[in-house]
Amino acid sequence: MNKILKSKDPAYKLKMADDFYAKKKWMKAQTIYEDVLPYYKTTPQAEDIYYKYAYSAYNQKDYINAENLFKNFLEGYRNSARSEEIEYMRAYTFFLQSPKAELDQTNTYKAISNLQTFINTHPQSVRNTEANRLIDELRKKLETKDYKSAMLYYNLGEFRAAGVTFTTLLENFPESNVSDEYKFMAVRSFYRAAELTVVTKKVERYREVVNAANDFLERFPDSKYRKDVEAYITSSNTEIQKFSNNEQVKTTT
Repeated sequence: MNKILKSKDPAYKLKMADDFYAKKKWMKAQTIYEDVLPYYKTTPQAEDIYYKYAYSAYNQKDYINAENLFKNFLEGYRNSARSEEIEYMRAYTFFLQSPKAELDQTNTYKAISNLQTFINTHPQSVRNTEANRLIDELRKKLETKDYKSAMLYYNLGEFRAAGVTFTTLLENFPESNVSDEYKFMAVRSFYRAAELTVVTKKVERYREVVNAANDFLERFPDSKYRKDVEAYITSSNTEIQKFSNNEQVKTTT
């Protein structure tokens, strides 16, 4: 390897880099491509060298570096016949860097953004079916993360925060196949918050339950949670009447 790098013959170096690339010896190929690139910067071979240089990083699972190299390729070879492929691969590297649902999702958002941009700018691409599948998978991960956050609030007894978070979860993922569960958990959370709130806010909080519950019935009339939600409405209205009467007694005494 040192002998190759010390050679003064760029053509020989490039041949060896291509040989290593063909044999899938990605690290050796990448090292030599990096060394030889300056010699070919203004030549017709430069695009192919940079293409293989970027893929050498990608094939080593060095996705941070590969994303940057794919980006540089697009900037340097805007009219390349390979630009569509590289745009997709750049978005895909963000997908591969998307972590578990519990962790920071910055790369998940970047992946969704880049994949959606790819679909928008290449509406006829054969890669769009896969790009849409990847977006669905990434959105499911974000949904899981938000669901766990909402459940954490609920399990910690932060019921109003749980209700707000479940409501936001439904707004962000209305297409979810468990969207009625999210709305039900919002109703349930608001009810628990109303039970625990101070007397002076009881009426306000129970009205919040009724509003959320009525919205549930309008959206999900056939849901398995319907009876439970109706029970929350009945109970909340009883509490509203009771505490409203208490307020009236106080004001007349």
